Amino acid sequence: MTPILSLLENARASRLREIESSHESAFRLFNGFYEGYPDLAVDIYGHTFVLQDYAHEPNPAFIREVINWLQSSLEWLRAGILKTRNGATPTQKRGQLIFGDAPDQKIKEHGIWYAIDLAMNRDTSFYLDTGALRQWLIENMRGKSLLNTFAYTGSFGVAALAGGASQVIQTDKNRQFLNLAKDSYQLNNFPIQPQDFIAQDFFPAVSRLKTGKQLFDCVILDPPFFSSTAKGKVDMEHESVRIINKVRPLINDGGILIAINNAVFLSGKEYIQTLETLCQDGYLQIRELIPVPDNFIGTNRVGKPITDPSPFNHSTKIAILDIKRK
Repeated sequence: MTPILSLLENARASRLREIESSHESAFRLFNGFYEGYPDLAVDIYGHTFVLQDYAHEPNPAFIREVINWLQSSLEWLRAGILKTRNGATPTQKRGQLIFGDAPDQKIKEHGIWYAIDLAMNRDTSFYLDTGALRQWLIENMRGKSLLNTFAYTGSFGVAALAGGASQVIQTDKNRQFLNLAKDSYQLNNFPIQPQDFIAQDFFPAVSRLKTGKQLFDCVILDPPFFSSTAKGKVDMEHESVRIINKVRPLINDGGILIAINNAVFLSGKEYIQTLETLCQDGYLQIRELIPVPDNFIGTNRVGKPITDPSPFNHSTKIAILDIKRK
């Protein structure tokens, strides 16, 4: 057995409890960064595998070896997608169907359905590292209003509605992403109110809500670690305070801010210090930190993170903060 197949076997063995008989869920099968092969990640979405090749120079023979292993070891798979991050074309980067007739278009997590489009962009349309936060939202949003900024495909908002949220506003500059959120609503028989989906850049969207004097019981802030548009810049490694302060006026007294920082070069200690500095005025307080699921990171960890995420367990750093208004 070659080294990569041995690593894959170990990863599969550690995740056997994630493989349920109906094959409706999604999980990370192999996290190469932590589990011994940094250029490879393998995710499972229902009956579909997504193979993410991060190699600077893709090796077709190596990829074929991995695909053959997946098909023989997980015989219930019906489709497979290869995302070549350094591919020559946008299609290669978004993902190409390399096995089966069609990929899965929905998955179930915590009893809730989510629509997916695995080749819509370079990501998979559904982030597996934030599953514990979706569970938290299901358990804590009953009767509360929620603003989900940088909503992407709206999974946090869907989880909140599943937990009984009274109102959910989803905002993202990409209308295609929000349309997938609407598909998730339909899968769960949630009513779709057009005004609850704002396809607009973060900065004017937030300004619009402030002008309308709208307040929410909970605001989720989950921006990319860096982006720049004509409307403004997001830099979560160096300027996370500025973005957090943009949304604080939209939160009710006694409300909640969920602040997520994905900057891999920002240590957990630095991020906690930033949040603690914000809390010094007495109007914010860190309630709890939400971990990334262990099965996403991997149990057979060989690789080390670029920066130490402690007290978080991953570079996806999720903090729940309680808010007081002046």
